[in-house]
Amino acid sequence: MHTKDKFLAALVILCWGLNFVAIKWGLEGIPPLLLGALRFVGVVFPAILLVPRPTMPWRWLLAYGGAISLGQFSFLFCAMKFGMPAGMASLVLQSQVVFTLLFAMIWLGERWQPHHWVALPLAGAGLYLIATHGEGNLTLLGFVLTLCAAACWGLGNVINRQIGLRYQTTLPSLIAWGGLVPILPFFALSWLFEGPELMASSLLNISWQGFLCVLYLSFVATWLGYGLWGRLLMRYPVAQVAPLSLLVPCVGMVA
Repeated sequence: MHTKDKFLAALVILCWGLNFVAIKWGLEGIPPLLLGALRFVGVVFPAILLVPRPTMPWRWLLAYGGAISLGQFSFLFCAMKFGMPAGMASLVLQSQVVFTLLFAMIWLGERWQPHHWVALPLAGAGLYLIATHGEGNLTLLGFVLTLCAAACWGLGNVINRQIGLRYQTTLPSLIAWGGLVPILPFFALSWLFEGPELMASSLLNISWQGFLCVLYLSFVATWLGYGLWGRLLMRYPVAQVAPLSLLVPCVGMVA
């Protein structure tokens, strides 16, 4: 990996490490599914008016937005609402590396290196210890939901890589139009599970803290973070890029 791309990867790690603190602050006044909807409203508008739709079939766009946006963040936000501490979430979410490598082997035919066969069982053992001996306020539901979020992220990484191999598209168009996919499902899920009264009161009484959280999640964590991450995935093998995110918990836990 070129030196410039290593610096970009470090910037992503910083943005995503701080991301978990922003989520925790946002959830103090906004329910998780509504927070997901607001995040992607900020991602999409007005960007979607400025960039063309990616030159790819809709099924790929739906797959990308459904996995890495709707799936990942619906599970993650709910996990943190239901007992997953921010620092621990930043750690357990990095099990996406395991899921990414599994999906890449099955779907892309990427071969595992010898160290993967040692590291992945070790990572699995670590996740087991976290689940059974984690922080006192860690809940089983929060842990399982975070694992589901990690699986969606891993699937999204492989879809991102497939898009990069098959189609010539720009990252801004992929992020903007991919962010369009989860908005209506997030609002529908919020209406169904959180209720219209809570949605209305949360929107009418949103605090500056909640507003700044949405801005951070939309522009820093998504546009900057996923933009640079997608660039790395399009330039390098998935197995080389995905493990870099294991540094995110170092920032997340300190933050």
